[in-house]
Amino acid sequence: MNTDKILSRLTVLDFMAVDLALYLNTHPDDKEVIEKYNAVIDEADKLRCFYEDKIGPIYSYRSFSDKNYFSWINTPWPQSYCFNPSLTEKNCQ
Repeated sequence: MNTDKILSRLTVLDFMAVDLALYLNTHPDDKEVIEKYNAVIDEADKLRCFYEDKIGPIYSYRSFSDKNYFSWINTPWPQSYCFNPSLTEKNCQ
């Protein structure tokens, strides 16, 4: 799976998680939706970990760095073309 597809899927999963959480705020005992919510959170977590292991951190506040260098600056930032799947240029990986 390429970078664009991973980031697009994470966007969808994060939106779904927020939407399901909003529903669960008013229907906290809906077991079917709780199952869906947990499945979405689990899939997003696995995909996010895969991305961060292979490419780098998605968020600066989830970025582990060694004590001598803040490695977050080496990966595409959210405002950069390479991070945004709809704006990526041909030279982005």
